[in-house]
Amino acid sequence: MNSQNTPVHIRLWHHDFWRMAIANLLLTMAVYILVPTLPQWLLLTQEFTLQETGLAMGVFGVGLFTFGAFVSFLIQRYRRNMVCILAVLAMVALFGVIYYVGIESGLYADLSLMLLQRFALGACFGLAQMVLTSTLIIDTSESYQRTEANHAAAWFGRFALSLGPLAGLLLQRVAGFESVVIAAGGLATAALVLIFLVDFPFRAPLDDTLTVSLDRFFLPHGIPLFLNLQLIMLAVGLLFSLALTEQFYAMMMVGFLLAILAQRFVFRDAEVKSEVVTGLILMGAALLMMLTRTQQIVGFAAPAFVGFGLGIIGSRFLLFFIKLSRHCKRGTSQSTFMLGWESGIAWGLGLGYALFEGDSTPILLTALGLVLASLLLYNFVHNWFVSNKNR
Repeated sequence: MNSQNTPVHIRLWHHDFWRMAIANLLLTMAVYILVPTLPQWLLLTQEFTLQETGLAMGVFGVGLFTFGAFVSFLIQRYRRNMVCILAVLAMVALFGVIYYVGIESGLYADLSLMLLQRFALGACFGLAQMVLTSTLIIDTSESYQRTEANHAAAWFGRFALSLGPLAGLLLQRVAGFESVVIAAGGLATAALVLIFLVDFPFRAPLDDTLTVSLDRFFLPHGIPLFLNLQLIMLAVGLLFSLALTEQFYAMMMVGFLLAILAQRFVFRDAEVKSEVVTGLILMGAALLMMLTRTQQIVGFAAPAFVGFGLGIIGSRFLLFFIKLSRHCKRGTSQSTFMLGWESGIAWGLGLGYALFEGDSTPILLTALGLVLASLLLYNFVHNWFVSNKNR
């Protein structure tokens, strides 16, 4: 644990692992394709207020926690891949609700219906992600490859933060919001097919499985890490509530790719603390540039810095959660990381619309303040982690 080095095993990248990793990418893209497009549709077409739009975007983060306490019971009582497939099927149906009510029928979407749809979508996505990341991806790899499998598959989900919004904005520009909703349903369906193609052998359910438990849901031991991660992702959610362009999300992807290279060559033998500190400094620099500069280069450099910072921060925090957990709690650490990451973005989005009403200056200032607070907090959290890690 004194370096960033993560081993690479070629044998990990077999057909089933590729299917699960790409399923993770497609499923997450199905959610993020709506991040820049759904608020515009609610505001301009459905005549929602900024506060109602913020509430609709933020309630998704609440829904993520809905099924968490039942995940362990569900995958023990029923086939674990079928639990994930049914959750994704429900997501497809919920995309259909938006399409029918708001587009096909020509009716105005009711606020209560929209809140219910977003809450249910968060619940189904949370369940699908918890099963996918905490169980299915792990089951496709050998025991000595599982940390690498978690690390690699998480990168595919991270790519969706740029590819999803980028695809959404391009589709909306070319064919309208209707095509975005259809694409979201198509992406989720494609993920479902990939999961279905992987053969997961039957396992007899355990007799002593509790109906409600924290297993595969939340790691209480990791609360300091969870809170630190949430602060960072709140800043990202606030940033995403701005009217960002296709160029911004494309350059974020460039930042992600640079982060992968940096992990392999720059941070390979660096001190553990350096990765998160560097990522937060780069994110802070990006926000400062967006606040104080208007040159064309800022439109390329700032999102690349955000993508680079998010990439190395996400990878390091995920490994921290894994190393904080005991061997039998690896799946729980995955779910805890996912909840901190996704709920932080959702609540940041909600606050950006409802509280700041899309005003760029207070949003960027608040995001910068959150990044600085995260950097200060991390200095304490890192020392706590070193004293409490189990591996």
